[in-house]
Amino acid sequence: MTLWRIRATVDDRPGYLSVLTASLALRGVNILAVQVHTTERGAVDDFLVDAPDALDEADLLAAVERGRGRDCWVARSEARGLVDQPTRVLGLATRLVRDPEATGAALRALVGADAVTWRPEAADTEVGIAGTTMRLADLGGGAFTLRRAAPEFTPAEYARAQALVELAAAVVRRAAEQVTLVLPDGAELAVRPAVADDLPAVLDLHEGCSARSRYRRYLGGAAVPAPARLRRMLEPARGLTLVAATVDAGGAAESVVAMANLLGEGDEAEVALLVRDDWQRRGLGAALLRRLVRHAEQAGYAALVLHTQAENGALLRTVHRLGRPVRTDPDGALLTLTLPLTVPARTR
Repeated sequence: MTLWRIRATVDDRPGYLSVLTASLALRGVNILAVQVHTTERGAVDDFLVDAPDALDEADLLAAVERGRGRDCWVARSEARGLVDQPTRVLGLATRLVRDPEATGAALRALVGADAVTWRPEAADTEVGIAGTTMRLADLGGGAFTLRRAAPEFTPAEYARAQALVELAAAVVRRAAEQVTLVLPDGAELAVRPAVADDLPAVLDLHEGCSARSRYRRYLGGAAVPAPARLRRMLEPARGLTLVAATVDAGGAAESVVAMANLLGEGDEAEVALLVRDDWQRRGLGAALLRRLVRHAEQAGYAALVLHTQAENGALLRTVHRLGRPVRTDPDGALLTLTLPLTVPARTR
């Protein structure tokens, strides 16, 4: 038996796929996997088959045509083709997370391209598919062009390839946003935007904080928030969450020791900080607050708002060290601090 890849277009009507598979079965062809790509011209069926050694390319083409298939393409395949498509895509995504510079090689493997090129083209460059050519927008600037001799690209392949390019861009952007923060006492921490995968480490952060620190952060009960609530805080719909983590000798992050939240609502953004007790009074909270202030100004917010207890002298001192005008509105034991921001002209 021999492995083959067969791609053919059939009318997107009930029963037409079964006619094609029956025609192949009459020639002793065993279908190992099938993908269906919906296009304007019909359903493009992509088969991985195991065919008798006596059959050649012409025999398979004839079987497809008898099964009402058209625009047929047939090529020998290898054993690695037995890996199902979702598994292949996840493997390529894992590769890009580790090495985003391998985007071209990942695209070539994903769609079987003969050539992949990248050019710093203009942002309005037309993207999409045109026969055996595919052009993808690179979110970092430029565009990828993929070509292969046959078969023609499908919209499904374009969507997968574009998603892979966007993943690589996100990995690069996340790495660029990470900074090494050096505290006044010489300690080094990695500060970066939070992601959903930080949930276990952020739960450990909350459990490692004293009840008093959690009470000050959440202005109420000292219990650890539910995981669902923390997950929403890590990737807010509007705003930004930063985490600060210790690093080992090799520069790899170890444990999260602080979290800073910026949650946007209207033209204002609310800020809150949580620093593990053994890392308090070392300048970490002030450094995180300054980064959130810069982000809020660049995002175009008009003011920052902080809610805290009147007895939280540490946070009050941190806010006043920013050297910005602060309006204080008391409400019993609670204070609301409002910091007007300078919105850049390009944001306005």
